[in-house]
Amino acid sequence: MTYAETPPSNSTVVSGEWWPAGYEGEPLVSLEEEVAKDLGLTIGKTITVNVLGRDITAKVANLRRLDWESLSINFVMVFSPNTLAGAPHSELATLRLPAADATPEAARAADREVVAAVTKSFPGVTAISVRDAIATLNGLLGDLALAVRVAASLALVTSMLVLAGALAAGHRQRRQDAVILKTLGATRALLLSAFTLEYGLLGLVTAIFAVGAGSAAAFYVVGNLMELQFTLYPTIAVAAAVVALLVTLSLGLAGTWRILSAKPAPLLKSL
Repeated sequence: MTYAETPPSNSTVVSGEWWPAGYEGEPLVSLEEEVAKDLGLTIGKTITVNVLGRDITAKVANLRRLDWESLSINFVMVFSPNTLAGAPHSELATLRLPAADATPEAARAADREVVAAVTKSFPGVTAISVRDAIATLNGLLGDLALAVRVAASLALVTSMLVLAGALAAGHRQRRQDAVILKTLGATRALLLSAFTLEYGLLGLVTAIFAVGAGSAAAFYVVGNLMELQFTLYPTIAVAAAVVALLVTLSLGLAGTWRILSAKPAPLLKSL
């Protein structure tokens, strides 16, 4: 928490109004909108906080939207200056350096120089570098993304094997159909075209359902559970569907070619 006479530069007031300059009325507080929503607080309601053993009750004057990704200093609660008058407090500041295109080695060297200069000039100041923490977090997110890709790949391979199993289960019936149709005069090209159409439609329907169901599940997980922005990559989704379709056709036609190569007479005797 903090107090301020004017709205922080890295936040936007989305509802309510900021207190005027020199305000001396009842204690007021500005809350981050998501926190206020979770606490069930709206404009005009009060919240009581304990500051150094003293309970302070303030009325919610406005709600703010914060840009947490900026890594600048953000406060969930900002009180009117008169609320915390006389309370001991600390000064906080953030520094962003060096340029974004600097190498990691140059960035760390610049960090050490700044920390050394600040510590030398102001011994009471504590400097905290968040660069290493962010690098560690990026590494963890990278590992998580890799694990998700591996799991997705395994799921894709498993689904293809299941589909291949379904095709194999109907192999005997297709063989009987092919023998009867060949006996009635159907050519190999005609049978091959019919089976290709069947496998193609089966793979297409499966791919469309998989893309739709997977996108819907991803939208729910990313948007509602992870509270992140969902982005659909059509190229990747279509590519995965095309691969599944080609695999289905390949597996189906591989078994069909053996059926068409068999002689009808021995099979007719076994029917």
